[in-house]
Amino acid sequence: MKKLFALLLAVVMVLSLAACGEKKDDTTGKEENPAVENTYNTKTPGVLTVATSPDYAPYEFYAIGEDGKAELAGFDIALIKYIADYLDVELEIIPMDFDGVLLELANGSVDLGIAGISPDPDRANSMDFSDIYYEGGQAFITVKDKADMFTDLASANNPDISVGAQNGTIQMDLAQQYSADADIVTLTKATDIIAELVSGKLDGGYVEWDVAVAYQANYPELHIVCEVPYEVEGNAIGVVKGNEALLAGVNEAIAACIEDGSFSQFVADALEQASGNIYEGLLEEK
Repeated sequence: MKKLFALLLAVVMVLSLAACGEKKDDTTGKEENPAVENTYNTKTPGVLTVATSPDYAPYEFYAIGEDGKAELAGFDIALIKYIADYLDVELEIIPMDFDGVLLELANGSVDLGIAGISPDPDRANSMDFSDIYYEGGQAFITVKDKADMFTDLASANNPDISVGAQNGTIQMDLAQQYSADADIVTLTKATDIIAELVSGKLDGGYVEWDVAVAYQANYPELHIVCEVPYEVEGNAIGVVKGNEALLAGVNEAIAACIEDGSFSQFVADALEQASGNIYEGLLEEK
């Protein structure tokens, strides 16, 4: 009986050791498949979270396909897709109003903001800026029926006229600088400026130069009065403050995109697409 008991005990010990060995192998296997490395310190490892304001053709807008479906388009959107591919990360784009883009960056709720952002020094406390990826100008616009009212930019500084600018933008700063005596109307979207001009509710407006050119394709009655002087020419991507690894990666991707000619093609495609069937604004507002 004692021999039988000893034999059974030996079998149990062997099985126990085998089980322990199998558990150790499983643990080792898990260690060989670690979680996604967060090389760029993004909010979600392996994912680039980007805020944009799709009311600013040709930068970002919705292109309406023949099937009626809306798809984010514009050279900013093409650029951010290029950057995500270059960094080998997934891309999550979150549409919102422009002032929301600035706020989410300041709060650190997103990794990047791309929305025709000018690297204004006043914004440097709440975000970092990438290298300039596009050099555009600023414009003062009106409609052809009111073109005689504006011979130059100085004529836009008149208490008898109303001018529009988008909330939170450099264009609003320019309106306050060059049209301080006018009735300045703050609007949420660039499209609101165009709608108010066309309907006769506004006399003039401040928008980015290429945005004005893009709008003219769909609204022939628009008239570009003149270019508006602005010290900080060009657009940059807003990067959440202090993320040096992501900033370096974004700058490297921008340089590659410009060097290989991709960005020039993005701009050409966006200008052509912006003259077609598009929607500007948030889809839930449509």
